Amino acid sequence: MSLIGQAERVTQNRVVALFRDELGYRYLGNWNDRDNGNIEESLLGPWLAARGHTPAQISMALHRLRTEAGHHDRSLYGNNKAVYELLRYGVPVKTEAGQVTELVHLMDWQRPENNDFAVAEEVTLKGGHERRPDVVLYVNGIAIGVLELKNSRVSLSDGIRQNLSNQRPEFNAGFFSTVQFVFAGNDSEGLQYGTIGTPQKMFLRWKEDEADNSRYKLDKYLLRMCEKQRLLDLLQHFVLFDGGIKKLPRVHQYFGIKAAQQHVRERRGGILWHTQGSGKSIVMVLLARWILEHNPQARVAIITDRDELDKQILRVFTDAGEAMQRSRSGRDLMTQLASPSPRLMCSLVHKFGRRDVADFDAFIKELEARPSPTVGEVFVFVDECHRTQSGRLHRTMKAMLPNAVFIGFTGTPLLAQDRQTSLEVFGHYIHTYKFSEGVEDGVVLDLVYEARDIDQRLGSQDHIDAWFEAKTRGLNGWQKAELRAQWGTMQRVLSSRSRMDRVVSDILFDFGVKPRLSNSRGNAILVASSIYEACKYFALFQKTPFKGRCAVVTSYNPMTRDVTLEETGAHTESDKQVIYNTYTELLKDVVADPHKTKTETYEQQAKERFIKEPANMQLLVVVDKLLTGFDAPPCTYLYIDKSMQDHGLFQAICRTNRLDG
Repeated sequence: MSLIGQAERVTQNRVVALFRDELGYRYLGNWNDRDNGNIEESLLGPWLAARGHTPAQISMALHRLRTEAGHHDRSLYGNNKAVYELLRYGVPVKTEAGQVTELVHLMDWQRPENNDFAVAEEVTLKGGHERRPDVVLYVNGIAIGVLELKNSRVSLSDGIRQNLSNQRPEFNAGFFSTVQFVFAGNDSEGLQYGTIGTPQKMFLRWKEDEADNSRYKLDKYLLRMCEKQRLLDLLQHFVLFDGGIKKLPRVHQYFGIKAAQQHVRERRGGILWHTQGSGKSIVMVLLARWILEHNPQARVAIITDRDELDKQILRVFTDAGEAMQRSRSGRDLMTQLASPSPRLMCSLVHKFGRRDVADFDAFIKELEARPSPTVGEVFVFVDECHRTQSGRLHRTMKAMLPNAVFIGFTGTPLLAQDRQTSLEVFGHYIHTYKFSEGVEDGVVLDLVYEARDIDQRLGSQDHIDAWFEAKTRGLNGWQKAELRAQWGTMQRVLSSRSRMDRVVSDILFDFGVKPRLSNSRGNAILVASSIYEACKYFALFQKTPFKGRCAVVTSYNPMTRDVTLEETGAHTESDKQVIYNTYTELLKDVVADPHKTKTETYEQQAKERFIKEPANMQLLVVVDKLLTGFDAPPCTYLYIDKSMQDHGLFQAICRTNRLDG
């Protein structure tokens, strides 16, 4: 045995002892020389019998579980999702015709101590190629966790890659159809975790009791995550199948939801401040699901103040398999709340108010005197609660829903002018996860700010030389010399251009030299100060190599009445005509999707390409849209050519802090 093998054996012996002696798992032994599976019927069968199930019910339940786990026409994701449904909700069985269908529960969620927690080591898997995970965790004979251990001189990345290769079809993908947790650990780096299909860079680190350094980090975090009640809680309430990707919570999401659950039990509101890009939408999904499952009378309404956010939240819930009803109007929303269903709905905050009410205070008093009838216990989630909801409209919501519990979500700190109003509406902080914590944990990327003076920047000989080198990369010396003579006028040309021309040139330069932009893996957003300037920028980019790879996304929808009364001189256009003509030209070949305008269709297509094909949609020119609630991991740079401050500025720049593969 090598020294590395000896070191790993010492760690493995200690970890197995930890599960057995401290966590109370039953030790199954070294399973190196036996036929192993992810469903050990010799363990699951007796456990089900002890729960009072008949042999016929047990036989049917085992058959259904085996069938779903080993379905040959589905992917690992599909099989794993089917197995998870059986683990979470039970296996429906009917042993004879005419009998009532009964549920055979594979887990006792209510009493964790009634489950059979067990651990085995060196579990040999004889699939296409033999593999041997170091430690496998079983609950009632079902493999739910796999742990790869490395010695402190070997990176955790090796353990993660080993787990990933084991999941490939040519190895032992079938074994992972029941697995919910995939761990990798060593004594120096601690513990990382993911689930089936989690890419290496998306593996997560558990953090808890950071001041406790009395033992190895690996041991400390295994004791926290794999404690019986905690493990079952994670398994039941924190596993998410999100549009083809299986996800587990980050540690701040877990503790944020646990804190919110306590507030919900006490019917108290509050604010969850989780920094931009850290996964607030997932917190909403998991918390809403928990509320609806634990309170039969509960109704959950998700309220946003931007159409883009409203659509995003609807999409996240739908991808996660949660049925949500989107209200079409304020009346529609209140009709839904006055009926027993739907139990989960979303709406824009503006649908609560009437903007034409002159005496707003009188309007509020009228609503308070005649609150809207609602069925059930209403919980209102308010996204980006620092914005509109901290103003006049929050009073409308409170007046119309006086008995509702309001939970606010924000990605930015409450500023002094918003703090008092927000605390009055929602209550105090439930949980916080700040930007600095997210950067430290690797959950979001750090932000780098660079102030640019366009005149100085493009008048710099060093800058022009750098541009020349970027554009002539790959040419030989003779070719560069020929071109250099032509580039002598570069500085004079740039200095004579308009400011907007020079901004365009500056952005084009970045796409030639900046990381991710130059290799087409990343893209950028340009924020203009008005729709007119956005259109002017868009027109300028159409004269560059960005033609066809740049789009303008604003709130404008061209209407002929916009320019009917406009008067201009010869060969000139008013601002309105520039906007109208720009949109008319870019929309001329767009075919509107059902129930959408041409503008909506164009913008949706542009956003999808921006996210999925960064090389083919390199720049979006915007004014206000997409600066909140728009998750585009390829977006690496944000150019701001307008005055911005406070929440709006922070939310805008956080469009660039998402992790990307």
